[in-house]
Amino acid sequence: MLRLSYAGSRALRGRSRICSVWMQRTKTITTTSRVVQAYSTTSTTSTFDRLIPKHDDFSQRHIGPAPSEKVAMLETIGVESIEELISQAMPQKIRLNRELNIGPALDENQLLRRFDEICQQNKVWRTYIGMGFYNCVVPNTIMRNIFENPGWTTQYTPYQPEISQGRLEGLLNYQTMIADMTKLDIANASLLDEATACAEAMGLSFRHNKRRKFYVDSKLHPQNIAVVQTRASALGINVEVSDREKMDFSNHDYSGVIIQYPDTEGTIYDLTTMVEQAHSNGTLVICTTDLLALTILRPPGEFGVDIAVGSSQRFGVPLGFGGPHAGFFAIKEVFKRVMPGRVVGVTRDANGKEAYRLALQTREQHIRRDKATSNICTAQALLANMAAMFAVYHGPNGLKHIGKRVHNATLILARGLKEAGHHVTNDIFFDTLKVIPVWSAETIKSQAEQKQINFYYYSDGGIGISLDETTEESDLQDLFSIFDCPKSVREIAEMVGPEPENSILQSPFRRTSSYLTHPVFNRYQSETNIVRYMKILENKDISLCHSMIPLGSCTMKLNSTTQMMPCSRTEFKDIHPFVPEDQVEGYHQLFSELEKDLCEITGYDKISFQPNSGAQGEYAGLRTIRAYLESIGESQRTVCLIPESAHGTNPASAQMAGMKILQIRVNKSGSIDIDDLKAKTEKHSDTLAVLMITYPSTNGVFDEDISEICDLIHANGGQVYLDGANMNAQVGICRPGDYGSDVSHLNLHKTFCIPHGGGGPGMGPIGVKEHLAPFLPSHPVIPVKGTINGQPFGTISAAPYGSSAILPISWAYIKMMAGSGLRHATEMAIINANYMSKRLNGYYKILFTNKNGFCAHEFILDCREFKKNSGVEVIDIAKRLQDYGFHAPTMSFPVSGSLMIEPTESEDKEELDKYCDALISIHKEIEMIEEGKLDPLDNPLKNAPHPVTVLTATNWDRPYPREMACSPAAFVIPNTKFWPMVARIDDIYGDQHLVCNRPPDTYYASPYSKLVMEKQRVKSVS
Repeated sequence: MLRLSYAGSRALRGRSRICSVWMQRTKTITTTSRVVQAYSTTSTTSTFDRLIPKHDDFSQRHIGPAPSEKVAMLETIGVESIEELISQAMPQKIRLNRELNIGPALDENQLLRRFDEICQQNKVWRTYIGMGFYNCVVPNTIMRNIFENPGWTTQYTPYQPEISQGRLEGLLNYQTMIADMTKLDIANASLLDEATACAEAMGLSFRHNKRRKFYVDSKLHPQNIAVVQTRASALGINVEVSDREKMDFSNHDYSGVIIQYPDTEGTIYDLTTMVEQAHSNGTLVICTTDLLALTILRPPGEFGVDIAVGSSQRFGVPLGFGGPHAGFFAIKEVFKRVMPGRVVGVTRDANGKEAYRLALQTREQHIRRDKATSNICTAQALLANMAAMFAVYHGPNGLKHIGKRVHNATLILARGLKEAGHHVTNDIFFDTLKVIPVWSAETIKSQAEQKQINFYYYSDGGIGISLDETTEESDLQDLFSIFDCPKSVREIAEMVGPEPENSILQSPFRRTSSYLTHPVFNRYQSETNIVRYMKILENKDISLCHSMIPLGSCTMKLNSTTQMMPCSRTEFKDIHPFVPEDQVEGYHQLFSELEKDLCEITGYDKISFQPNSGAQGEYAGLRTIRAYLESIGESQRTVCLIPESAHGTNPASAQMAGMKILQIRVNKSGSIDIDDLKAKTEKHSDTLAVLMITYPSTNGVFDEDISEICDLIHANGGQVYLDGANMNAQVGICRPGDYGSDVSHLNLHKTFCIPHGGGGPGMGPIGVKEHLAPFLPSHPVIPVKGTINGQPFGTISAAPYGSSAILPISWAYIKMMAGSGLRHATEMAIINANYMSKRLNGYYKILFTNKNGFCAHEFILDCREFKKNSGVEVIDIAKRLQDYGFHAPTMSFPVSGSLMIEPTESEDKEELDKYCDALISIHKEIEMIEEGKLDPLDNPLKNAPHPVTVLTATNWDRPYPREMACSPAAFVIPNTKFWPMVARIDDIYGDQHLVCNRPPDTYYASPYSKLVMEKQRVKSVS
């Protein structure tokens, strides 16, 4: 069935739905002697409420299966009721056994009215604070067609490249843009923000030459300095913050130096001498820079710097009170195999066609674990694609026009300030001035506030003013008025002249090199063309708009339109992260309500929203534990116990937090080996810091002894870090804080409905028990509201509240679901998983279940035995699923050669059955290979996926029919299914011939492509 939109597809199915509120569980539905609990539509409500009930119940739109479908699924599972299944799947002793205290559910209209009230408490002033965050004009066509489009927001990370060619091309555009603008060789596909990019660059420098000293320019943005210092402290790196003129590299003991260009006060300076001195002493040079400035400013790569980092926010991404924004990271080619983050590369498919995929995956922490060079997992794919499309939309000439316009406005402002008698400290600048006023900064601040204008106020009495793309003549005139300039803007403009002497364009810093010369940046400047280009890319990607994406441990669930709408509100998207607190009372009210609800859901006492990814949350939680242990005189506790089934980010985060990692075995049922845990806990009782455990386990089962495990760790002086990736099996049923956990990160982009965005954004706030609360992260610019007095371990992200602009999504989800809806969502996630497990059992070996034979919200199919009998590997099954119109489950994690399936509660029985039917059909194909009915090497699985170009070829020379390739099951209708864009990707070729920028158009006529075409011609002739 063709799905026009994920949120709207339910209407297409035409099922009748109960639309009144589910008030309590009192009613039962009996079918074929099976009894299933349901929510009552009749309760002790007033006559009025019965006559005029609420408009809608959002939870019934969020949860996929209808009541009759639940009955049928429970019958297949073999239980009498939902309650029986839950009692059999999870330990009774950890059950919550009460309703979550969240308040009554809001319907969608009530939710939007409630959000409107919150919005009114924010004040959107004109802001000239700068410091890495700037107003920008988000082209409406990009806002509507990417930022607000589920076809772009609900994609998963492109680990299956054949059905991800659109966003991969967009990210390749991004990498090309960053490499061009910085004049460095290779860029990655984005990092979390500018500050974490700085910290990753420091880590690369340290790994490169193993020196434990690192220079930081004192004129870096303060949040960049803070994040670098935090990251360095756990790695044993000594960070020295210094004026750049005073840096001395002659002792050959500094791994790297990081400088800001232009610096935080706006000054531009010559990098040549510093780069030469650093390089002569073996020190790497890192430059954090500004993309818009580089449209007219000499790029850092031309000075010889090794690494350039920064933020692409001002390329068409809203301020959003600090995020999400895409950080960038560009390097010299020599560092390509140690660069952190994801990298998109150009390769070929099985037919020689150019294709894209994620390159160099063996660098990732999923594989390297405690040997990982970084714990980075989430990129900012959605925001990187927006920034890349901004460059495509404007092209090099348009970007240069914006850059010159901003710079010229700043030249006019500087001249006007000088005419008024104020001192401008910058000689050469792009868009930022530091002004020493002739009267007090307080006077200026008072006058600015009267006009609802924000500046940055330095501790030395200076005032920072950063102009941007949105600055108009009236804005300059207001600035002149505040600083009492005696002349008008136009009069000052005449004095400045058409070619100002102190312009970058009249200086040695003028950019002379070209950029964005590839045709993709020069052919889509009309809206007609850009809309078509965005749609072309969107149509190359599978997303939740098309079909279910049952990725174990990734929880790809409904991201409703109503939840997403608040992200586009001006009062939330157009606010700088460093504005005074009284301008963001709406944000803080939302934070407070979301924190209260998350504490109620988890059993924790305090939440920090600063970590802007799950891996960042892991790191923040471990650093919080270490700070607590140090505060009680237990700094020797550095041992971190991690089960062998844990997420790859767990050991990577622990390594970055300076911990010693010991692996705990897992038993045959997939649970922790208690004997191994006891032995290692007792052996290291004097140095034990923490156990990192995922619950339910990554193997898809609830450990029966979780409370005893927590007690064991506490009895030996350690803390319990519970990885929150699998909270979707717990919400409303049990709470980590109740059964013994001390801290968890919460993947809001999993359990709490923030969409994955094709590989980011994510959000990973941490919840902690009361004794850890004083040690949560802080921020150097804006105090984190509600922080308990204590000893914060440092700073995690560039913004004080991480990716604030997407927090309304989770807030809205919780408010519309309320306690009963959240609990029922968890129950349905467990039902759906066990239903699929029962249907597939017998065709595939189910690797782990509990003692009662049930899984939690996900389960693992063991595909290893097929290789022995048929030569079919798990990757063949994953690729073959694409021919059925589906995205593969999580592949080879946590067990090599397996598929981990998590259907979530959002998918209905029809969709679950289609997916099961696809896997059963694939199993039959495997049997045909084993029986000799299909060639062991030339068969639909080994050749999968089959793109349209293969199926429409003039000659079909494969030993199986086209119908088997393109329409392998009754529900797979060729004219409605999602087609892979390319044949199977050649990963080895891509890694051996690493190309990470857009190749020239002549690439399509590569020798290999010509060879393939010649072979096809010969076959045709013969």
